[in-house]
Amino acid sequence: MQGVNSTEMKMDNITVGILVSTYNWPEALESILLSILRQSHLPDEILIADDGSGNATTAVISKYKRILTIPIKYVWHEDIGFRKSTILNKAMKKAEADYIIQIDGDIILHRNFIEDHVRNAREKSFVQGCRTILDEQKTQEVIAKNRFVFSFLSRGIKNRLNAIRLPLFSPLIKSDPEVSRNIKACNIAFWRSDYIAVNGYDNHFQGWGWEDDEFAARLIHSGVMKRRLKLAAVCYHLNHGHHSRNDIERNRQLYENTISEKTKTCSDGLAQV
Repeated sequence: MQGVNSTEMKMDNITVGILVSTYNWPEALESILLSILRQSHLPDEILIADDGSGNATTAVISKYKRILTIPIKYVWHEDIGFRKSTILNKAMKKAEADYIIQIDGDIILHRNFIEDHVRNAREKSFVQGCRTILDEQKTQEVIAKNRFVFSFLSRGIKNRLNAIRLPLFSPLIKSDPEVSRNIKACNIAFWRSDYIAVNGYDNHFQGWGWEDDEFAARLIHSGVMKRRLKLAAVCYHLNHGHHSRNDIERNRQLYENTISEKTKTCSDGLAQV
């Protein structure tokens, strides 16, 4: 990695995987896979982390395993509550790519999404991307018709500035590289080697909330700095209901412990699944 420019990688030098977390929304998952299929830079592998979906999701996976030449590595575990951290770790056990782009199971990709992420891959850093949110009507249209071409002027788009793609200007937008709050792992990218070094996500996180921030905090404590990516790697968040917040205070305390102790690795993570 050092021989390119110390800060910039050549796209041809790294392999890339897409890590998708999903739970019981097969229609959205199919739209995601179609948006991956139309990428200007195809991934080398697709990792699907399924937190206990039913047979309809399995059917979608089987269909696209026949359609795509890209390897799809599908990992499922039993539905006994929100265990996103654990299923992500189980999926990452199957990963072989150098660079991982993680998205949620409700994220549609701009055609240049992977290309932009790979172009922005840097040593000793991870990337926090941004998203634009589709309203309910636009979401239903996407799922029904599989139309993925939007602009920041399209109807049915919220926080539409995030839908602007101007990659030449993206490096001008900076953020604090050592702040782990408000990480959104619906659009995040990291080196697999860094994921392994911090032992992945912490399996102690049960229920929704704070697992992304805590993972990012350990990366930062390990010297892997955050880089904010705007005006590139555009993605569209499908509209859906909210997860239960019952465990959010417990999870927040786990995050605060990591911050106060400057923890670099977790005791129950990737290596323990």
